[in-house]
Amino acid sequence: MFTKKNPPEEERKVRANDREYNEKFQYASNCITTSKYNVLTFLPINLFEQFQEVANTYFLFLLILQLIPQISSLSWFTTIVPLALVLSITAVKDATDDYFRHRSDNQVNNRQSQVLIRGSLQNEKWMNVRVGDIIKLENNQFVAADLLLLSSSEPHGLCYVETAELDGETNMKVRQSVSVTSELGDPNNLAQFNGEVICEPPNNKLDRFRGTLYWRDKKYALTNQNMLLRGCVLRNTEACYGLVIFAGPDTKLMQNSGRTKFKRTSIDRLMNTLVLWIFAFLVCMGVILAVGNAVWEREVGTLFQSYLPWDPPVDGFLFSAVLAFWSYVIILNTVVPISLYVSVEVIRLGHSYFINWDQQMFCSQCNTPAEARTTTLSEELGQIEYIFSDKTGTLTQNIMSFKKCSINGHSYGEVADPLGPQPKKLDFTPFNPLADPNFCFYDDTLLECVKVGDSHAQEFFRLLSLCHTVMSEEKSEGELVYKAQSPDERALVTAARNFGFVFRSRTPGTITTTEMGRTVTYTLLAILDFNNTRKRMSVIVRNPEGRIRLYCKGADTVLLERLRPCKQDLINMTSDHLNEYATDGLRTLALAYRDLSEEQWEMWSESHQCAEKEEDLLSAAYEQIEQDMTLLGATAIEDKLQEGVPETIALLSLANIKMWVLTGDKQETAVNIGYSCKMLTDDMDDVFIISGQSVQRVKQELRRAREQMITQSQTKDADKKEVAEGCGEAYVTRFRRTQKQTQFPPSSKLTDNISGDFALVINGHSLAHALETDVEEEFITTACACKAVICCRVTPLQKAQVVELVKKYKRAVTLAIGDGANDVSMIKSAHIGVGISGQEGIQAVLASDYSFSQFRFLQRLLLVHGRWSYLRMCRFLCYFFYKNFAFTMVHFWFGFFCGFSAQTVYDQFFITLYNIVYTSLPVLAMGIFDQDVSDQRSLEYPKLYEPGQLNLLFNKREFFICITQGFYTSVVLFFVPYAILADASQSSGEPLADYQTFAVTTATALVIVVSVQISLDTGFWTVFNLVFVWGSLGCYFTIMFAVHSQILFRSFSNHFHFVGSAQSTLLQPVVWLTIALATAICIVPVLAFRFLKLDLKPQLSDTVRYTQLVHQKKRRPAGGSVASTWRTSEGRLGARGGSRRSGYAFAHQEGFGELITSGKNMRLSSLALASFASRHSSSWIDTLLRKKHAHTPPNRSGECTPALSHSSSVLGSSQEAPIEEETIRDSEMIPMTSLEASEDLREIANGIDSSSVENHPTKENKKIYENFESGPLGIE
Repeated sequence: MFTKKNPPEEERKVRANDREYNEKFQYASNCITTSKYNVLTFLPINLFEQFQEVANTYFLFLLILQLIPQISSLSWFTTIVPLALVLSITAVKDATDDYFRHRSDNQVNNRQSQVLIRGSLQNEKWMNVRVGDIIKLENNQFVAADLLLLSSSEPHGLCYVETAELDGETNMKVRQSVSVTSELGDPNNLAQFNGEVICEPPNNKLDRFRGTLYWRDKKYALTNQNMLLRGCVLRNTEACYGLVIFAGPDTKLMQNSGRTKFKRTSIDRLMNTLVLWIFAFLVCMGVILAVGNAVWEREVGTLFQSYLPWDPPVDGFLFSAVLAFWSYVIILNTVVPISLYVSVEVIRLGHSYFINWDQQMFCSQCNTPAEARTTTLSEELGQIEYIFSDKTGTLTQNIMSFKKCSINGHSYGEVADPLGPQPKKLDFTPFNPLADPNFCFYDDTLLECVKVGDSHAQEFFRLLSLCHTVMSEEKSEGELVYKAQSPDERALVTAARNFGFVFRSRTPGTITTTEMGRTVTYTLLAILDFNNTRKRMSVIVRNPEGRIRLYCKGADTVLLERLRPCKQDLINMTSDHLNEYATDGLRTLALAYRDLSEEQWEMWSESHQCAEKEEDLLSAAYEQIEQDMTLLGATAIEDKLQEGVPETIALLSLANIKMWVLTGDKQETAVNIGYSCKMLTDDMDDVFIISGQSVQRVKQELRRAREQMITQSQTKDADKKEVAEGCGEAYVTRFRRTQKQTQFPPSSKLTDNISGDFALVINGHSLAHALETDVEEEFITTACACKAVICCRVTPLQKAQVVELVKKYKRAVTLAIGDGANDVSMIKSAHIGVGISGQEGIQAVLASDYSFSQFRFLQRLLLVHGRWSYLRMCRFLCYFFYKNFAFTMVHFWFGFFCGFSAQTVYDQFFITLYNIVYTSLPVLAMGIFDQDVSDQRSLEYPKLYEPGQLNLLFNKREFFICITQGFYTSVVLFFVPYAILADASQSSGEPLADYQTFAVTTATALVIVVSVQISLDTGFWTVFNLVFVWGSLGCYFTIMFAVHSQILFRSFSNHFHFVGSAQSTLLQPVVWLTIALATAICIVPVLAFRFLKLDLKPQLSDTVRYTQLVHQKKRRPAGGSVASTWRTSEGRLGARGGSRRSGYAFAHQEGFGELITSGKNMRLSSLALASFASRHSSSWIDTLLRKKHAHTPPNRSGECTPALSHSSSVLGSSQEAPIEEETIRDSEMIPMTSLEASEDLREIANGIDSSSVENHPTKENKKIYENFESGPLGIE
C-alpha cells in the first residue's frame, strides 16, 4: 500500500530511451499543477478554509441554537440566509481564481514537444513527456523539462539560451553538450543512445547540477553547463536534442515556484480576535441575565404560577435560567451580525472595481488596464511598510541606450533643456547607409566631428567596433543582426555602427569592419577576456598597415590607474564627465589604447602562451600588457528605466515605505540601477557592502555595519541638537508646535533607534549565509535599519525567504512586485503580490493579487487606492460596531425590567430589517465612496499614508472607543424614553407607558441617532450617500406604518398584532420631544469632542483638507511638491565630501573571448580549423577548467581574494574527456623554456592583490565592486 521512495531522494537514475526502466522509480510526470482544488475536493477544502474564519464558525453555532424552538426568540432564516450568502460569494471568488490557474496549467501542459519514440520524432503534449525521453527543441521554443543537452545544430554541441523566466536576465547564456554525445545529431543515432545518468535528486539550486553519464563503459562528469532548465528559451540555435532528467514538479523552476497560500489581511486577523472577545462578552451578559432570571423566577415568578405557569419542559427556576441564557445569547448576537461580513465583501468588491476602472492606471501603449485579481486584500494596500521588487523588467526595460560619451575631454550627448523645445533625433542614413534606424542620438556636434575626420572621435568608435565579443549575422546586403552576450555590448557596437564604424563579421583570427564606407580587415592577435575581478577587456589587433594596437574598455576605477602619466588635464576632465554620468545614473566605461611594437608583441605573446597553464600567471600577463595606455574617453549607457520609476520610489520613500530590490543580476549592475532610480543617492550617510564568504564573516560585517550606523546616527543627532539649541526660543517653540500638530506619534514599526539614510548591498553567496538560522536575526536587524536594501545574485527561492524573514521578525505588511516566473515565489510569499505584465511572460501576473503594466502605477495603487481602502474599511468597521452595540445593548437594559424573560424591546421585523435595510446602505456608501482628501492631495502629501502603517484607524483601542460610544448611546436610548414615558400621557389623558409605545419611540430614536452619526462620519458626500441616508429613514417610516396598518392585520392577524400603534405614538408631541432629547444627548458630546480635537490636536489629514477647502480654486497639480524635491536632488553632485562615485556597470561574462578565438562557435571548414588549431593547441575549455580549480594566494590583508575563475566562465565547468583521462591532462608540465620566460610574470603575479586591482581614492565606495560572481550563486 505504501511505496518507499528513498532511492529517488538519495540519487536519480535515468536511462535514455528506456521508459520501462525509468517507470519503476515512479518519477513525477511532466504535468504541472498550480491549482488548489478539483471538482471533488473543492467543496470540502473550500468550506474547511472558510470555517477557519472564527466568525463563520460563530454564526454556524448560532444557527444551530436558533433551530431549537425552546430557546429561540428569532427565526432561523435570519442567520442561515446571510451565512449562505457569505459562503457562496467567497466560494465563487475562490473557484474563479482557481479556474484561471487550471486554465494556465492546461495551456502549459498541452504545449507540443517533439519526442523521440521508437526511432522517430512524434508530437507529444508536455504532460506526456517522461523522464528518460529524448526531445527535440527548435529555435525560440521553451524548454519543456530539465534536460541534459546531448547535441546541437551549432558547432561542438553549443547552444544559446535565455533564462529570463529563471533569473530575470535576458542576456544569452551558452550551454554545451558532452563531447561524446555532441555528434549524435541524427534521430537514428539518438535512438540507439542508451547512456545512463546518475545524478543528484530534485532540488531548487539553479546554479548547481552534479551527475555522471555512463556510456560505452566510460563515465563523463556532468555539470550545470550541460543542462537546459525548464523555463529557458532556446535562442540563435536552429535545433538541439536533450535527455529529460527532471520533469514537472521535480524541475528546478517548479521547485522554486513556492506554494499558493491563503492570504488574509491584518484586519481579518484582528476581527477574528475581536469576535472571540465579543463572544466572551456575550457569554458574560448571558450569564448575568440568566442569574437574574433564576433569582426573579425563585423570588417573584412563583407568585404567578397559578395564571402564568412555566412551559412544559421547565420544571424549576434553574432550568429556566439555562434556557434564558441561550435565549439571550441568540438575542444579543446582533453585536456582530453576519451582515457585517456581507458588507465587508461588498465594500472590497467595490474597491477592486475602482482599481480596474482607474484610467490613470491604464497603459495605452500596451492597452492594459490595472486589474485587481483578488477582492479580499484591498485595505492591506494601505498598510504596506516594505516593498520587494525585481529589477529587470520591473524597474528597468532591459533596453540599453547609448546616451553620452566623452572624447578627448569633450562631452557629447543629450543637451536638451527640459523647459525648452525637444531636440530632433539624428538621421544617420544619408551619412551611413548601414546605420541602424532604431538608434537614437540627438547631439549633432559628435556626428560632425566624425564627418570632418576628427582623429580622436574616429579612434573612439574604432575601439567600440573592435573591442567586443559580438557575433554578426548579415541576412541580406546591409541588413546586420548583432548577437551579443550582453545588451551593453550590443549598444556600444550599434553606436559605432551608426557613427560610421560598422562591425561586419569575424573569424577566429580576423575582424572585418566598414570604416567610413571603406572595408577594413584587422588581424585579431589576442582577446584579454573580461571577468568580474579585472572589470575590463582588451583586444590586440594588427591593422592592414601592420601597426599593432591594444584597445581596452573597462571600469574607470581600474583603467585610469593604468594610463600613461602625461595628459593629466585630459584625465581630470574625463573623470569629471564620468562623475556627471554616474550622478545621472548612467552605466559608464572608460576607453583607452596602447600602441605596441612588433618586439613587444612577440615577447608578450610568448609569455602569454606560457601563462595559459596557470591562472595567476595569466592575470599577471594581462596586467603587464595593459599598462601605459592612452585615454580615449568614456561611454555612458542608459539602462532604460520604466517610466516614472525614480519619481515613484521617491514618493514611496516619503511615505515611509522601505524599498528592497531582490535581483538575479550582478552586483555592479544592481548598484548602478539603485543610483539610477534614486534608491541610492550620494546624499546618503553610507552604503554598506556585505560580501563575506562564510557565516562568521557575514555576521561580523553585518554587526560592524550596524555599529557604524549607530555611531553616525548619534553624531548626527548631536549635531541637530546643537543647531536647535542655537536657534531662537520663538522659532523652536513654533517648530515644536507645528511638528506636534502635523506629525503622527512615533512607533517602533516605523522608526528605529537608528536615524539617518543608510543602504545595504549584499550578494548571493553572503545572503545564503545571512539566511541561516543563527545569522538571520542579525541580518534582518541591520537591513531593516536601512532606507534601501539591494540583494544581488538572488535565486527565486531566496527571494521568498527574504520576504518571509521580514514577515517573521518585523511583523510588517509586505508587498512583492515582479514580472517573471522567477518572481512567483516572492509574489506568493508577500502579503500583497503585484505582477507586471511585461516581457518575461505572464507567470507573475497569474500568481499575483494585483497587476498592471508599469511600475509607476504602484504609487497610485498604494497612496490613493490603498489608503482610501484602508480609511474606508476602518471607518466602516468603527461605525458598524458602534451602531450594533447601540442597538443590541438596549435588550440588555430591558432585561432588568421584563423579569429577565428574554423579551425583545423591538418587534421581530425591526430586528430583522435593522442591519439589512435601515442602516446597511448608508454605511455601505461610506465604505465604498468615502475619502478624506482627493487623490491629488494623497500624492502630494505621502505622509498621509502613515496611519495605515501604524494601524491607527482601527485597532483594539479604537474598537473599545466605538463600543463605549455604543454603550453610552444604548443607555441614553433606553433610559431617557423610559424616564419620560413612565409618567407621560396622551392629550386625551390616557397614559403612554405601554410596551409598544416605548418600542416605537426607542426604535425611531435609534434610527435617527445612527443616521445623524453616519452623516458626521462621512467625509466625502456623493449622490449615493445622500440618497441612502434619507432613503433609509424613509424606508423605516414607510415599513413601520405598513407593519402597524389595518391591511396587514386583516390579512395576517397572527403575525401583526399591534394595529395603529405607530400612528398613535408618533402623533404625540412628547414622543418627538423625547426623540429629540435623546438624539441631542447622544450627538452633542461627539460634536464637542471632535471640535476640540480638531482645534487642539489636528491630524495631518485635517490640515490638508482645510487647505484643500481654502485653496480649492488654486489647487496645484498632483505631485508638485515631489517634483520640486526631485529637481533639487537631481541637481546635487558628489554630496559626500566631493568624493567621486564610479558609474561602472557591464553585464558581461567571462569565457566569450576564448570561445571566439577558439573558433568553436563559428562554422569553419575543416581545413581552416586544422590550420588554426596549431596556434591554439590548448582547448579553451581546458583553460577555463583550470581557472575553475585554480588556487589564489592570500592577499596582503590575510584574506583570500577570489581567483579569476570564481567568475565562472560560460563553459568553464564543461568537460570533454572521460574522468579517467583528467589526471593525465592536468599533470602536463610547462616546457623548460616556458619556465624561463615566465619568471618575470611570477614576480608580477605575487605582487597582485585586491588593492592593485581596485585602487580608488574613495574607500567607502571601493567595496561595491569587489567579489562578484558571474551568476546568482553561480547562475549563468
